[in-house]
Amino acid sequence: MKPLNSYCYSFPAVKGIQAGRPFFIATCPLRLIPKIFMYDEEEVPPELRAQRTLNKNRIPEMAKYLVDYSENYVFSAITASISESVEFNELEHSSNLGNLKIPMEARILLNDGQHRRAAIEEAIKERPELCQENIAVVFFIDEGLTRSQQMFTDLNKYAVRPNPSLSTLYDHRDEEAGLARHLAMNCKPFEKFTELERGSISVTSSKLFTLSAIKNANKELIGSSPKSGYTEEIVEKAIHYWEMLFVLSDNYGGRSSGNYLGRLI
Repeated sequence: MKPLNSYCYSFPAVKGIQAGRPFFIATCPLRLIPKIFMYDEEEVPPELRAQRTLNKNRIPEMAKYLVDYSENYVFSAITASISESVEFNELEHSSNLGNLKIPMEARILLNDGQHRRAAIEEAIKERPELCQENIAVVFFIDEGLTRSQQMFTDLNKYAVRPNPSLSTLYDHRDEEAGLARHLAMNCKPFEKFTELERGSISVTSSKLFTLSAIKNANKELIGSSPKSGYTEEIVEKAIHYWEMLFVLSDNYGGRSSGNYLGRLI
């Protein structure tokens, strides 16, 4: 790569090869994310864009996540294409570790991560100390609109959201998820009969409930969790309700149990 004769952004980086093309993995301070990364504007027709339209409704929730969990958050890497030639200065005795220099006049187009970029911009306004945090960035050399559009498709083609039960099992910040896990593992009607990983139950399964269904049932029973979380009294109320439902259903086949259970809510 030829030396650059202009002002540059400089990042420690790792060089790699995919499909015969070079790419670079670097860490970027969050303060630079809103300044140097671009995404296609909404008014540009879809056929001339390399990204989806920004869904502004997603931004407040993502920004709040950064602000509320600034000491315990995870943001995955951003992927971007650089419109200009770059310079990669390898460290001595290394063929893939070095310093990546990107001209400041280069157009750095986001292929993946536009909502993370917007959320970072909003979160920094509320918590300026986030400026010193870093995020991983994967840089590719821009090869034109067609290639950028294909990159967007390829990056998102195999992305699959985890099913609600698995998300509930692994979410240790959500009080509603925590209550569902507690009931699934400690409440007699659900213990050993709850599918923790899948969003549905197969016909050959010995399970009767999904974890996400328990979570949703609790929301109907006691409402959404307040900011302060569920009190011990509410948790005990939920356990008592489901255990009494189990006992009454077992003893009376569900007959005449509705009125009694209604008084428990």
